[in-house]
Amino acid sequence: MDRATLIDRLQQIVGPNGVFHRPADLLVYEYDGSVDGAVDTAAPAAVALPTTTEQVAAIVTLARQAGLPVTARGAGTGLSGGAVAQQGGIIIALTRMDRIIEIDREDRTALVEPGVINLELTETTAPQGFFFAPDPSSQRACTIGGNCAENSGGPHCLKYGVTTNHVLGLEVVLPDGRIVWTGGRADGSAGYDLTGALVGSEGMLGIVTKALVRLTPKPAATLVQLAAFADIESASLATSKIIGAGILPAALEMMDNLTIQAVEPAYHAGYPLDAAAVLLIETDGDPDEVEAMGVEIAAICQDCAATTVRSATAAAERDLLWKGRKMALGAMGRLAPNYYLHDTVVPRSKLPATLSRVGEISREYKLPIANVFHAGDGNLHPLMLFDRRRPGDVERVLEASKEIIVYCVEIGGALSGEHGIGTEKRDYMTLVFTADDLAAMAGLRNSFDPTGYFNPEKIFPKGYMCGEVRALRAQAMAQKLGIYAL
Repeated sequence: MDRATLIDRLQQIVGPNGVFHRPADLLVYEYDGSVDGAVDTAAPAAVALPTTTEQVAAIVTLARQAGLPVTARGAGTGLSGGAVAQQGGIIIALTRMDRIIEIDREDRTALVEPGVINLELTETTAPQGFFFAPDPSSQRACTIGGNCAENSGGPHCLKYGVTTNHVLGLEVVLPDGRIVWTGGRADGSAGYDLTGALVGSEGMLGIVTKALVRLTPKPAATLVQLAAFADIESASLATSKIIGAGILPAALEMMDNLTIQAVEPAYHAGYPLDAAAVLLIETDGDPDEVEAMGVEIAAICQDCAATTVRSATAAAERDLLWKGRKMALGAMGRLAPNYYLHDTVVPRSKLPATLSRVGEISREYKLPIANVFHAGDGNLHPLMLFDRRRPGDVERVLEASKEIIVYCVEIGGALSGEHGIGTEKRDYMTLVFTADDLAAMAGLRNSFDPTGYFNPEKIFPKGYMCGEVRALRAQAMAQKLGIYAL
C-alpha cells in the first residue's frame, strides 16, 4: 500500500481533519517528554486521531493489512520514549477520545475514555466527594490512557497505590482489530488477570479505548507538614523513622537544596532557601487521627534534627506547598537549559547511601544533579542539569545515568518506579532479569501480538523480539535437557 492510499484510507475512517501527514504536522509526534539525545526520535508515516473505539479498531485493521506498526499515544508527557514510533508506521493519538462517560457514586467508579486528563477526572468528581488517587506530577496534562500504559504513580501513591490499583476493567483493541473487555465492577474474578497484564504494558499488548477506574472518597481532614533539615542524611533518617513508627502518610516527598533554589524564587511556596533538604509530608483521614499523626511526625522530625517543622491545614497553604513540588521540573529552567529526569527505586533504608553516591557521580561527571523524589517509597528522581548545545554534555549525562542505574540495581533497587522502560531503559533490563525471565515476558507479548507490530522496539533488549523469543526458549529448553540445540 503506497503512502497516498494509506492517507486516503485513514481519512475515510476518521475524516480529513483526523489525519496528520505533512512533515510539519508530524514533527511534534517525533518526541515525547524524554530528553533529546537520550531517547531516539522517529517520525511516523501518519497520525490518526480517532473519536470512537470502532475507529481505533478500523485503523488497527488497516495497519495490519498494510503491514505497518502501530503506536498508541496520549498527551506525549511520557519520559521513557514509549510514545515514539521507533519503526514509523501509524500513531493513533487518543486525545480526542476525552469523555467521562459515567460516574457511579454507589460503586465509586468512573467510566472514561483514554484521552481524559488525569486532573480533570478529580476535578469533575470532587463535588460528589471523590478523587482519582494516582497523581503524576504531569497530572494537569497526562491522560488516563497514558497512565494505564505506563502504570503511572505520583506523590500520593505511597498510601493509595499506583494506577493498576485503581483500574477495574478495560475496553481494549487487540492487535488483530478485535474489541474486548477485561475485568469489571466486581472485586475479584476467575481466570487470568488480563487487566493487570495490560496496565503497564506500554501499549504492546493492546490499545485502551475505555477504562473503568476506582474513585476514592475525599478524606475528612488533610494536613501537610513541611520539615527542613541541615543535611540530607537527617531528612532520610526522618523518612525511615516516620514509616517505621507505623505511620502511613498519603505522601512523603523530599527536595534537596538545588531543587529549592529553583522552585522557591519561582513559586514562593515557603521552602527555606538555606535548607539542605525539606520533607513534604501529607496525612489524611479522620480529623482526630490526622491531628495525632501530625504531632507524632513533628516530634520524629525534631528528633532527627529538623531546623523547622511547619503545618498547613488551610487549603490555600497546602496547595501552594504542593504547587512548588509539582512544578519543580518546570522550575529547573532557571538553572539550566536542559534536564534529564531519572526514575529508579531503592529500599528506603538505602536512601542516605544512594543520595551520597548520586552526589559523587555529580562531582565525577561535573553535572549538577537536583534531587526531588518520593522518599516514602524510595522512588528517586535525580534531575541532571545540562546544556545539550554544549559538546559532550549529552554523552556525560548518559554515562552518569548508567552509573546511577547500576548502583541502584546493585543495592536491591528497581529500574523504574513509574516512568516505564520504553526505549530509555530497555538495554538495562538484563541487569535485573535473566534470559528466561525476558523470554517469558516476551512470550506473553507474543501471545497478544505475534507480529510485533504494536509499539515495537520497547521494553525488550535486542534478542527478545518476536520470533527471536521462540529460538531462545527452544535453546534454553534444549540446554536443560542436555540436548545440543541447532
